Amino acid sequence: MHPRLLPPPRALVTAISAACAVLSAVPATAQSTSAQPANTADSQASLPTVTVSAGQVPAVTEGSDTYTVRESSGATRISLSPRETPQSITVTTRAKMDDFKLNTVNDVLLNTAGVTVDKSETDRTYFSARGFDVTNFMFDGVGVPLTYSAQAGDLDTALFDRVEVLSGANGLGASTGNPSATINFVRKRPTPVLQASAGVTLSSWNTRRLDADISTPLNQAGTVSGRLVAAHQEGNSYLDRYQPTKDLIYGVVQADLGSSTVATLGYSYQKNHSKGAMWGALPLSNADASRAQYGVGASTSADWAYYDTKEQRSFAELNQKLGDDWQWKTSLNYDVIDSDSSLFYVAGSYDAANGTGLLGFPSTTTSSNKRSFVDSNVGGRFTLFGREHDLNVGLAWSRSRQTQLSRNSDSGAGGYYYDIPLAQAFGGAFPVPVYNGDMTTQAYSDTRKTVYAATRLNLHERVKLLLGANYTQADSSGYAESDAHVLSQSAVSPYAGLVVDLNRNISAFANYSKIFNPQYQVDVDHATLAAAKGDSVELGLKGEFFERRLNTSASVFRVKQTGLADYAGAFADFSYYYKGIDARSEGAEFNLSGELARNWQAALGVMAMRITDDNGVSVRSFVPRRQLRLSTTYRVPQLERVKLGASLLYQGRTSSDALNTAYQGGYSVLNLMSSYEISKNLSVSLNLNNVFNKKYFYSVKQGSGYYAPPINGSLAINWKY
Repeated sequence: MHPRLLPPPRALVTAISAACAVLSAVPATAQSTSAQPANTADSQASLPTVTVSAGQVPAVTEGSDTYTVRESSGATRISLSPRETPQSITVTTRAKMDDFKLNTVNDVLLNTAGVTVDKSETDRTYFSARGFDVTNFMFDGVGVPLTYSAQAGDLDTALFDRVEVLSGANGLGASTGNPSATINFVRKRPTPVLQASAGVTLSSWNTRRLDADISTPLNQAGTVSGRLVAAHQEGNSYLDRYQPTKDLIYGVVQADLGSSTVATLGYSYQKNHSKGAMWGALPLSNADASRAQYGVGASTSADWAYYDTKEQRSFAELNQKLGDDWQWKTSLNYDVIDSDSSLFYVAGSYDAANGTGLLGFPSTTTSSNKRSFVDSNVGGRFTLFGREHDLNVGLAWSRSRQTQLSRNSDSGAGGYYYDIPLAQAFGGAFPVPVYNGDMTTQAYSDTRKTVYAATRLNLHERVKLLLGANYTQADSSGYAESDAHVLSQSAVSPYAGLVVDLNRNISAFANYSKIFNPQYQVDVDHATLAAAKGDSVELGLKGEFFERRLNTSASVFRVKQTGLADYAGAFADFSYYYKGIDARSEGAEFNLSGELARNWQAALGVMAMRITDDNGVSVRSFVPRRQLRLSTTYRVPQLERVKLGASLLYQGRTSSDALNTAYQGGYSVLNLMSSYEISKNLSVSLNLNNVFNKKYFYSVKQGSGYYAPPINGSLAINWKY
């Protein structure tokens, strides 16, 4: 590691140990005081009481004011506290989402240290962590098969209790050992008593949002309960011609079929309509190699452009207790993700001397992705050599079927691109196209079959060893335009994690995992790239303080991959091709979340890393090497109905390539929030974002980009029962 980038591991461990020692030295009386908030804030300052029946997840964060969790099973399928988990984990709770109006998945991950959100265009987003693309996503702990790594549309967070980000490889829970991160979306569930809430939010650019959420028992005995969540948002944008609208509805029913059996059925539907959506973004360099200059609202969309998406997600769960210590859980899921678009792509480099150099490319596309996935596992405790240990074994199967039809407009000049002036490139004035070009089609499926097992061995009162592995068979068939989408690969991905309790508050941890990551990208010869392979190592310290109200973690990591897909250019139709590279990522992370003192919640994450090839040359320069994410709120003493807060987002410089063809310098963004509880049931909140009006690009990953929002705000009125 370069000494100027990262402290040596010994120095890091020494510094962390000193910080943890200070926290652990807080007198017991002080910790006790922190754990006992005033009566007026009892419901917010402590975790809610949850009655646990068979299969219920006790780590619910809604109804509390906390920025941390007591436990999670996303890493291993074994329910563990953050300190017991031998891997870095960051959780965005319901309270943090509500405080800072993190209404989309993009908002949540933008506020998560170590995760990079590449918004390369308005309605498709790519995520990366520890230098590599995130392709492992889970809903309620069950891995979702992905055809692409992009998130289409603007996934709303109204239906989620929390979002968990497990940094590093996670072959145990997500079938492949992708070394970036696994993102687990945990959906809200019915509550045992009636509760309801509603909210109205007015924001900049005439944006209006309505929220409603009701949960109630459905029979007198309380053995059947249901929940309904709905949201609607519409308005304009700081971007020229962009008008996004979305609707969400989510329903879930849970039934106790007996003292040991719980069944759950759920369905969510989200529709996004984005008028004036961008395909690609602003070209960032001119013909003379100078950097292009734009206003913050500049857009390449045409007046007629749109991008519509519909996401339907259905799931069924059956949880069966098998005695006091064992449980069998089976999940069935079926998703349908449809999109329809008519878009305008602008490419090239503008030559101011003669007003030429820009090309326009209109296209219309419809696509459908149908995903089926099943997971069934048995977990529990067993006794060996006089000690109790944990075990979880399971099977998973998934199939993703993708179909797509695209048609372009024949320019009449032997191709599908048009030479366009500035007014058409950035003024939305390109005429409505006639889509008379050749059709291109895609039709392929990806199937995965996985067997996995994990055991947590209680070697000593202070030593826990987690061992696990999965075997995955990945098969693909079909075609993508003129390229065959055929691949068959399999591998075993082992995992080992160790946690050693150093004292009452601090533990040391380490983990190792092999990487097997099937890839969908094609190279310049249109051949599908082979799976990336490698290994991931992490070691660090974790702290747990104030009766588990505050969690800390610090670690160093190293990831090596071979054959990793890396953007290499675009074909004539502006689709991308890739090359396989060898890459090494190594760095350090620090995370803190929870209660620092009475009425004071905080979430802090700091990351520094470097990414190089086998020759030590920096690669993937579009990934920031440094990040800081801080969110904190405080209830004012003697005025505990008032909450004040701030969030700070810092990111280091990025560029599209080593030549800095597209470049974004480091930047910091400050956001503020405040809320006031008018009564037990009514509250009002005010949020102000990008307070210092920083002008910066969301991403320069593909040599283009568009600006993030300038200073903006929102006012919300919320009612709850």
